[in-house]
Amino acid sequence: MLPITALYASLLAALVMVLAALVVAIRKGAKIGLGDAGNQALQVRIRAHANALENIPLALILLALAELNGLSPILLHLAGLSLLVARIAHAYGFLATQGQYSRGRFFGTLATWLVILGLALANFLLAMSHV
Repeated sequence: MLPITALYASLLAALVMVLAALVVAIRKGAKIGLGDAGNQALQVRIRAHANALENIPLALILLALAELNGLSPILLHLAGLSLLVARIAHAYGFLATQGQYSRGRFFGTLATWLVILGLALANFLLAMSHV
């Protein structure tokens, strides 16, 4: 069982669904079935959703592997919570500024990358200790 990964995967899935719903809301209102039809607000929402989908899966795979490999539950929660906060900060910063630079977007990206790199390093070290 992977209860810690399951917790953060569930919370992050909720975030992804919120971002998807924001895309659908504009699509429905503007009657845009495919693409963005040059609609700036739709472009921003599509990218916010896509960015989450580009980063969350790798982080969750690494979190699950770290949990399976026996990483401390405290470190797993630290990574999972950091990832969740980072992705919320990124999405909020990205949407609030319509894709422009923002502290939320910057720190969300930075924290996401640090979580991914930290989990990759932890998994590497855990794997090397069993070779």
